[in-house]
Amino acid sequence: MSTDLSDLLAPEAVLSGVAAGSKKALFAQLGAAADDRLGIDGDLVVERLADRERLGSTGFGGGIAIPHGRLAGLDRVRGLFARLARPVDFRAVDALPVDLVFMLLSPIDAGAEHLKALARISRRLRDHGFAEKLRGAGSTDALYALLTGVEARDAA
Repeated sequence: MSTDLSDLLAPEAVLSGVAAGSKKALFAQLGAAADDRLGIDGDLVVERLADRERLGSTGFGGGIAIPHGRLAGLDRVRGLFARLARPVDFRAVDALPVDLVFMLLSPIDAGAEHLKALARISRRLRDHGFAEKLRGAGSTDALYALLTGVEARDAA
């Protein structure tokens, strides 16, 4: 099973030390980063994330959340990863605050592709040892290497 998320994640879409006092503030920052780093309308991103979150928290436990949404105009599934400076309340299933966030944005018609990407990200981040490596990574380059399996390929 591939742990490589490089098809979803560009090096510039990995953020570390993101400071947000609430889920709403975090979504605003994710929207701004999507606008700035991915060229995706940040206001629309915030709107889609909030719409999805109203259905139930995307915080799935262990300090991890995968906020996601579908947007018109995207040509493929895109991701953005953020490690927070301080955890924020996400109303996660285990009530733990979240400090690792993988935002997933998909084209409107990417049904199965969207679900497969969510499942891959979830499987990867549910690995407690892997999540701890992400928390301990010293730079955005190190985070990107972990998330894309670059480190494993280089060692092979």
